[in-house]
Amino acid sequence: MRVQTRSTALAASLVLALTAGPLAAPAFAAATPARASAPAAPSAPTSTGPDAGALRAAIAGLPDADATAALVRVGGTDGVWRGSAGVHDLASGRAADPDARFRAGSTTKVVTAAAVLKLAAQGRIDLDRPVQQYLPGMFTPAFQPITVRQLLNHTSGIPEGDGWGNSFEAQYAHRFDTLTPQQVVRSAVAKGPEFAPGTRQDYLNINYTVLGLLIEKVTGRSYASVAERLVLRPAGMRDTYFPGTDPRIRGPHNHGYQKVTKADGTTEFLDVTEWNQADRFAAGDMISTTADLERLLTSLFRGRIVPPGPQLEEMFTVPANIEGATYSAGLQRFAYEGRVYWVKSGSRYGYSAAIAGTRDLSRTLVYSVGATDAKGVDTNPVAERIVLAALTRG
Repeated sequence: MRVQTRSTALAASLVLALTAGPLAAPAFAAATPARASAPAAPSAPTSTGPDAGALRAAIAGLPDADATAALVRVGGTDGVWRGSAGVHDLASGRAADPDARFRAGSTTKVVTAAAVLKLAAQGRIDLDRPVQQYLPGMFTPAFQPITVRQLLNHTSGIPEGDGWGNSFEAQYAHRFDTLTPQQVVRSAVAKGPEFAPGTRQDYLNINYTVLGLLIEKVTGRSYASVAERLVLRPAGMRDTYFPGTDPRIRGPHNHGYQKVTKADGTTEFLDVTEWNQADRFAAGDMISTTADLERLLTSLFRGRIVPPGPQLEEMFTVPANIEGATYSAGLQRFAYEGRVYWVKSGSRYGYSAAIAGTRDLSRTLVYSVGATDAKGVDTNPVAERIVLAALTRG
């Protein structure tokens, strides 16, 4: 398999579905060489399997301007490759921990969707029932009935809720403060509907924030405890948890950084490892590892979390009546080089992560990149190289 530089809209769209944000170079400590493990038996590589050389090249030279570390797992029946590069932290320069925990961002939505669908399979949630009936008083009369399914596939029409501000500086100033999910939902509802439910698809965190509150109302337990019981434990995700208002990352982890330009024009890298993510809630506050996200992907696709049947099919069903729709329940559909991948990316300041896999699990990808502009609008070059090396077929 040979990886090329591609300018086609297809490749660009694939990368944008899985990545976020670049920037230009400072002087870093000496780069830590990429480290790769041997392919794990019994997955014998084939001619269409992962290209170890291309993958090593994709993460070589870290830390650099765009990322301080990269942790990568390529798997599936085609073959296996694992590698890491970069540093644990910029101060010490010691090698990045390949088993480290990190902020998994919106990959949390896969867990949330799976929990809702499992409750639906148990008869405790009806996907066609309006959420207003489960959560009376949450929405104003301005909102038409919104079904649980429309929350899952981002066709609800609820606008985004407010945070601490739109800029990094505004959010950084409040990184240890708590903004509750209820406050976020109230701010969204106050704006009125963005569009009539089921008429458009707009990917927004607010849909999954409401789903987290729905889970709590139906079960009478916290979102974190339900997600752990219904999803994390069945998948064997022992290093994954939901921090709530705790700003720390418990256990082994690599530090995350955000590049900022100071008033005098010089560059500074702020350590953003500690950050209260309570407002992300069921939409994005999960802390995980690449191994655990790989377990989530494979367990889910094999029907070990949501039982095979109509509920699991929701994760592989994109609304047919909405032009340009690509999101299903918790995932996003993408066709690339003759394969259909189901993907989900996520980012928090300092960390960018993604999962991707074919339905038959012939090829899977999980990565965590210590992106220095994880919430930027452009594509992170390191993540881009990883995606193209992992998914491009020879």
